[in-house]
Amino acid sequence: MAELNTVAVDLALPEVGNISGTWIADIREQQAAWEMYVELVTRIAVVELRPDEGLLREALSSLYTLFAETRRILHEFGPDVAQPKGESDVSFGYLSVMVLNTVLRPVLAKWHPLLTDYESMRDGQTPPMEYEKSWDRYEELRRVLNEDVRSYLADFAKLLADAARVQSVVMDRQA
Repeated sequence: MAELNTVAVDLALPEVGNISGTWIADIREQQAAWEMYVELVTRIAVVELRPDEGLLREALSSLYTLFAETRRILHEFGPDVAQPKGESDVSFGYLSVMVLNTVLRPVLAKWHPLLTDYESMRDGQTPPMEYEKSWDRYEELRRVLNEDVRSYLADFAKLLADAARVQSVVMDRQA
């Protein structure tokens, strides 16, 4: 891995709009980007939750664990990954925290308690998948996960792949 990698950043995020500029990732940031990339591409985060596949609860739980994993990566790699290098406008730490706070936090803060309330009324006889599908907000949450969250996280994952100098496995969004 080369010492520095210059990556063009153009990342649209809710509430803040576009974060654009240059990210000069040193070796530590490239390694941190790789770890975060692996966390994203091995979860439901960037893969479509197809009809009749998966539980909404499992999808939300998987997204929630990204907070702990991001914190772990930031702690492990230290403050250097949060400081722009040279002519950089952004850093791994800045981008990661912005994604957590503008993409994941609002979705989880809204939908986690709503789904928990609904789940608390389950009779124990109805299978979880069947029960989730009967929720009047089921399709709305699936749309939020598949269209909103997934698109932001897929764009972030591609950026991380560029920084880590690996080929992205994230599929482009369908128009």
